[in-house]
Amino acid sequence: MQNLIYLSASFILALGISLYAVPIVIKVVHSLKLLDNPNERSSAENPIPTLGGIAIFISFVFASTVGLSGAELPELIYIITAIILMFFVGLKDDILTLSPWKKLIAQLIAASIIIFLAKIQFTNLHGFFGIGEIGMIPGTLLTYFVIIVIINAFNLMDGIDGLAAGLSMLAAIAFGSWFFISGHIDYAILSVSLLGAIAGFFYFNVYGKENKIFMGDTGSLVLGTIMSVIVIRFNEFNIDQTQPFAIASAPAVSFGILIYPLADTLRVFIIRAIQFKSPFTADKNHLHHRLLTLGFSHKKATYTIIAMNILFILCVVFMQHYGTIIVMGFIVVIGSLLFMIPAFFIQRGNLIKKNDPHQQLLIPGSTYQILRNRRSAIKTAQRRTAFQGIKLQTFLQKLNLW
Repeated sequence: MQNLIYLSASFILALGISLYAVPIVIKVVHSLKLLDNPNERSSAENPIPTLGGIAIFISFVFASTVGLSGAELPELIYIITAIILMFFVGLKDDILTLSPWKKLIAQLIAASIIIFLAKIQFTNLHGFFGIGEIGMIPGTLLTYFVIIVIINAFNLMDGIDGLAAGLSMLAAIAFGSWFFISGHIDYAILSVSLLGAIAGFFYFNVYGKENKIFMGDTGSLVLGTIMSVIVIRFNEFNIDQTQPFAIASAPAVSFGILIYPLADTLRVFIIRAIQFKSPFTADKNHLHHRLLTLGFSHKKATYTIIAMNILFILCVVFMQHYGTIIVMGFIVVIGSLLFMIPAFFIQRGNLIKKNDPHQQLLIPGSTYQILRNRRSAIKTAQRRTAFQGIKLQTFLQKLNLW
């Protein structure tokens, strides 16, 4: 009962601070004219205040610090240090704009703080490909990779109202529930503090009219950093399968909980690589952009994706005892099919704006044409056989649906 009181108090405190802070941030942002103006790839129609992440950051740090004041969590100071670093990086990017590579360097520094000072890193693959315990070097490299991927996944999915916040709340509920029932109250408090901080912002972001606001990189980078810590701890706490409520196939289950941000980010990065573009190049090839093209409103697209994510969470939890490889295979196959559906209906309904360069990947054969033009600059047409060209074109046309 005492733990439940701590959790409730942390959630209410974070929610209250967030609800109080967001209108103040909106007023300050308006006075400084720090608005997000619509552009060719923006989903907004009118200038909207950004920097909503300030309220998320303040409410989370305050509530989690107060909530954990009686708990022994020595790594908390380093977790908050990494969060503060990403907060100021996001703040500068929202106001002045940073290059993707500078943000990546900051992410690597934050990851180093988490790995070497907080001593949070992967030590076991839970039998994935027959691998159990792993050494320090491969564990460190894997941890760097996971942290960078999760931070960028949350950063890239902040494209429509409520999506990043809604999926973050869902993940906080999923991980926080397990931390609570398994006795890891310290990380349960971190999760509910995050939940309360985001919930206050979510209200204004989705349902706000005069007080509407975006989280910006200030919020998405902070969310990604916190979530990466929670994911690593979730996997590490589940190494010992003799513990009560231990989750089998923890890597696959955690991937299923974060299926949308992770799968969509990896998919878009692969497509950009095929186009010989930087993985950080902006486009409209995310699933939420495709749902908007189909006529979905922001709220409808957000709740559709959240519903899909909930189904994945239920599936991977029920399938956990089938093994990490089988559960991962299920996620990849079913997830890929679901990502194809919107593109199929876009093509079938002829809804593609052919003058929009951000939607060209949805035009059959466009990826092939991009590759052909690129390669023609370094190779002559005589060195490519017609058979090879047909095979490549067929493959890439099918890839467009993915």
